[in-house]
Amino acid sequence: MRGVCQLDPIVKNLFSINERIARAAERSNRTPDSIELVAVTKGRSVQEMQAVLAAGVTHIGENRIQEAQEKYAAVNATINAVPARETCRWHLIGHLQRNKVKVALQMFSLIHSVDSLRLLAEIARRSEAQAQRIDVLIQVNTTRETSKHGLDAEDLLAFMEAAQAYPTANIVGLMTMGQLSPSRDANRPAFALLKSLAEKVETQQFPGVTMQYLSMGMTNDFEVAIEEGANLVRIGRAIFEPST
Repeated sequence: MRGVCQLDPIVKNLFSINERIARAAERSNRTPDSIELVAVTKGRSVQEMQAVLAAGVTHIGENRIQEAQEKYAAVNATINAVPARETCRWHLIGHLQRNKVKVALQMFSLIHSVDSLRLLAEIARRSEAQAQRIDVLIQVNTTRETSKHGLDAEDLLAFMEAAQAYPTANIVGLMTMGQLSPSRDANRPAFALLKSLAEKVETQQFPGVTMQYLSMGMTNDFEVAIEEGANLVRIGRAIFEPST
């Protein structure tokens, strides 16, 4: 049998990432299977996506609606051709405009980036029209960067209260984006804040709201995010680019 060093680069990278996830999970007293890897395929080809799926990844993350549309049919056709393969779950991790909600609901089963009541209301309206409930995460701007989308932390509980008016948008957790930094620990406070916010939401017991998911951490800092409570990590570059 070939060693890991002789495997396809994507398979080799995924092997390394899964080992790192397992070690970070152990440090946070959790099991590796409690952490879900979302492969971020922004800018990647259908062939690269198929390679990731063939390696066992079942969660795909896309940032842009138009790019996702171009890939969706081709990738799903490949999945459906293999009966034994688990259906791939598509995640929208980028900003969603209200005029793109109808299209998004046709592809994605989890929207990570709900950042306003107007967007939540549109998701709920479209979901009700299609007789479906869509899972969403509420994006919080835990770094307070003006360049990022997301609610301010202090507005989250009031948002959750107002969200009760839109039950067909199924809130199942929170998401945040860390700041770009060469330091792996730079975003630890932001990740810890999201975890504490989730705990506050849970204590309020809003009907229909769960904190099932904390989506935080990317290539540079996913281990720190796991240590602080993440169970969805969004990784792209570490999967597709040569390891160093």
